[in-house]
Amino acid sequence: MIKKFIDKLLGKSSAPKAAKVSKFGKREDVPVEVHGIDPKLVDERALDVVHTLKKAGYEAYVVGGAVRDLLLGLRPKDFDVATSATPEQVKSLFRRAFIIGRRFRIVHVIYGRGREHEVIEVSTMRAYLDSADAEQVKGNERTSKGELSGMKHAVDASGRVLRDNVWGPIEQDAARRDFSINAMYYDPETQIVVDFHHGIRDSKKKTLRMIGDAATRYREDPVRIIRAVRFAAKLNALGFKIDTKTLEPLVASRNLLADVPQSRLFDEMLKLLQTGHSLASIEQLKATGLATGIYPLLDVVVERANDPFVKLALQDTDRRVGEGKPVAPSFLLACVLWADVRKGWERRLTPRGNQRPPPPFAALQEAVDDAFDSRIGDVSGRGKLGSDMREIWMMQPRFEKRVGTSPYSLVDQARFRAGFDFLRLRAQVGETDGELAQWWETFQNVSDDDRDAMIEEQRKSKPGASKPRRVKRSDADHPAHDGGSADAPEDDPRFRPVEDGETSKEGRPVAPSGGEGESAGTGAPKKRRRRRRKPTGGGGAGGEGGASATGSGGE
Repeated sequence: MIKKFIDKLLGKSSAPKAAKVSKFGKREDVPVEVHGIDPKLVDERALDVVHTLKKAGYEAYVVGGAVRDLLLGLRPKDFDVATSATPEQVKSLFRRAFIIGRRFRIVHVIYGRGREHEVIEVSTMRAYLDSADAEQVKGNERTSKGELSGMKHAVDASGRVLRDNVWGPIEQDAARRDFSINAMYYDPETQIVVDFHHGIRDSKKKTLRMIGDAATRYREDPVRIIRAVRFAAKLNALGFKIDTKTLEPLVASRNLLADVPQSRLFDEMLKLLQTGHSLASIEQLKATGLATGIYPLLDVVVERANDPFVKLALQDTDRRVGEGKPVAPSFLLACVLWADVRKGWERRLTPRGNQRPPPPFAALQEAVDDAFDSRIGDVSGRGKLGSDMREIWMMQPRFEKRVGTSPYSLVDQARFRAGFDFLRLRAQVGETDGELAQWWETFQNVSDDDRDAMIEEQRKSKPGASKPRRVKRSDADHPAHDGGSADAPEDDPRFRPVEDGETSKEGRPVAPSGGEGESAGTGAPKKRRRRRRKPTGGGGAGGEGGASATGSGGE
């Protein structure tokens, strides 16, 4: 009583203090009646991974974007699993499993073979360690691998996480994830969703919210800046918006991307452009003030997004992803940089004074090299991606040749379909003849006999291809070889009579039909015997068939 009286005098409330909210959030186990996830949307292989891990005594959940999509009633394209098992323990439970990564060690469990294979990514739950808890190193991941080699967790002086392989409980694993809607865990066996940071609430409110202080989280991993744009673009059609506190430090944190390895930025750029929402991603970059400064090649894509050819390529990529068809980064980037290649090609083919322009293929090759040097640099420009882009470009002049064996060799090329799709887009914007694209569309889908007929029709349609040739008596198709008649059809200009004094293409005299030089009835030319003139008696030298040096002589 006395204590309450004193507290009242001092203005202190006697109500119990509210419990301090943990930075790890509060666990909520949400039943199926509330979240409403359809278990039929869960991939069977992801179910197998979860079941195998739980059977071995470990915690295991479907996690991340897959849970977000399931809550929204969408069928996820990729499934990730989080578990309490270490990477080595996970690998031991599956026949085809591989530990990958150094910065973040995870396991890829492979199902199927060839193009039909599927990868379930399994990550071990990690501990939450901030800058005060972790060891400090200088530099970045690329320049300090020696210092990082003995560390399981390390951050640099700016707070960027360089290595994170310290395992921890589920609540800490949830706290180190980026957005609340990506930090939920789904157990397909009990159909419970474990939620620590109001992810279900944000899903219903259609809000993209960063867990914790956004500026600090961007420093931990600057790639989250790009991820925020990508998720906002993907979910924009469903009405999602970026939370105000998440959006405010976004542009100011852009300079942190300078310390991210170029290869990782390149991969993130491809995710922006090849997840089925490339046009929406570009619009989101512009809306958030990030249209430039993330990655040089991405700046070019954003700049040319309204170019008819590039826009068609972006739309075509989004369509193929939506239809579940594969897409190749080489094709899209070849479309983006085609303006540079075409301009350089045309410039080299333009005559300069008395100089003769280089051959078309050589000029195109030089233009391609310039485009690589100026736009791509060292990142993938000399690898498989670069070689595929080069092949697509070098095919374009070959499509113009539709006679002989060239069409057959071209259609058998491994990258033919990509080269043809490139030609098709060029035809759609009027850069090349639409009939050419239609011809190749038909040629690749018909039988060999029909292909032969198409090539023959092209040969006949070429200028000068139908000019009749004169058939000689010695040719196999001369009428003299058919029934012994040497009379040529009057309406066939090949069998015109030979005039006296006519010469062949080589300049030799041609004997009239039936005259000297051909044996009647056989059509075979009569051989001439050379006559040697005997030397004159005076011993004067005489050439073959000629006179003596003195002018006198004879036989």
